[in-house]
Amino acid sequence: MRASFFVFFAFLSASAFAARPNIILCMADDLGWGDVGFNGNDVVLTPELDRMAKSGMRFERFYAAAPVCSPTRGSVLTGRHPHRYGIPTANKGHLKREEITIAEVLKDQGYATGHFGKWHLGTLAPDYSGKKGRDPEKNHLTPGMSGFGEWFSTEYSVCTWDPYDPENAHNGITDPRVLFFHNGRNIVDGPAEGLVGDTARMVMDKALPFIEKASKEEQPFFTVIWFHAPHEPVVGGPEFLAMYPGLDENTQHYYAVITAVDRQMGRLRDSLQEWGVADDTMLWFTADNGPEGNPGKKGRSQGTADPFRGRKRSLYEGGVRVPGLLEWPGKAEAGRDTSVASVTSDYFATVLDVLGYKLPVEDRRPYDGVSLLPLIEGKVSKRSAPIGFQGHGLATLNDNRFKLVHNPGKKRLKSDNGDAPISEWELYDLKTDQGEAHNVIEQHAKVAARMRKQLEEWQASCEESSSGADY
Repeated sequence: MRASFFVFFAFLSASAFAARPNIILCMADDLGWGDVGFNGNDVVLTPELDRMAKSGMRFERFYAAAPVCSPTRGSVLTGRHPHRYGIPTANKGHLKREEITIAEVLKDQGYATGHFGKWHLGTLAPDYSGKKGRDPEKNHLTPGMSGFGEWFSTEYSVCTWDPYDPENAHNGITDPRVLFFHNGRNIVDGPAEGLVGDTARMVMDKALPFIEKASKEEQPFFTVIWFHAPHEPVVGGPEFLAMYPGLDENTQHYYAVITAVDRQMGRLRDSLQEWGVADDTMLWFTADNGPEGNPGKKGRSQGTADPFRGRKRSLYEGGVRVPGLLEWPGKAEAGRDTSVASVTSDYFATVLDVLGYKLPVEDRRPYDGVSLLPLIEGKVSKRSAPIGFQGHGLATLNDNRFKLVHNPGKKRLKSDNGDAPISEWELYDLKTDQGEAHNVIEQHAKVAARMRKQLEEWQASCEESSSGADY
């Protein structure tokens, strides 16, 4: 099936590259849309990210492809919706070997490729997983098996401070195999190798030498830096906790780990300048989903998605609309805000478009992302194709104005008078109702019917992909 909804890439010939910029994809873990200064939070301290926003583009409507982490991360690397390649939710399945990743494409084109931080797309050891019930051999897939020549990674989230300290063990697991692996070697004694203190710094400490080496050798590089903060366990370091006097302890820790990530983004930006490659680098920053906590803040999960509805695990805006930045000197206009909808699946198409790379003609699988290069260049003012989402009991379709929501669970509910079931279909006008408070499906019945057809066609195509038809 090939629905008209899909956008298939029409790239330039690979024989002559339009450009070979360095590419860095940074991602925080469970960071809410409202958890950064550049989106209006006047309490959290994110001076480096705020400067990055002023130097580049800020995306008002940047989306994670899923409301939880593993699926979103796969979308970043493949440009495809998670249901196409078998990762419907966190800790389920692994990125299939048949998928084409950005790392594999760029490595073939002479890029140095490196992954640093949280992986969450497969087990790092064939005989162990920290997730109960997960088959480690069946789901064994490391960054090195996905096109990354250098990697310093964890299977999933670890504590944001001193992760090798047994007191900070995630879910009480002290087996070192839940912690860092470096190019396939499990780092058993972290403190002996300097892995103490801030986890965000540990990740950047490994990423920067990789970038420096490539820069000095004048080799283009593709670097993925996926921080663990502010995912649980949330533990702030003393220096960062001291920056938030007067706040309750839970909020202090939450904001402290965000500021720790911000500090490392500053180190990264300063290093790019020092090595003379800042002007030749696309630097992206986003998050994998909305803030933890259901139905609201709980414990040290003090994130906010305000003014949006929903949080992590929800397909309402607060679960998938996340902070989004791009800094690309001379290409992305400094200080520019855009309200055009973009999604993590767009990275793949954008990067290949920038390179002028054409996928092999035999690759006929559907891709869900579109190239953002025309948007970056100021040539378009709206998205060329809607964004489909599904998972956690909902399916939605976001276009330039409207959002259609399918909530099958509502068929079991009754209206207040008990006479009829509540409609399982909702339509929101995101231009006037970002909080998704007013269902306008009756006022825009034709729009809803058109979007429903698109959504159902897209879901059918995802199901076909999931069955293995794309391979």
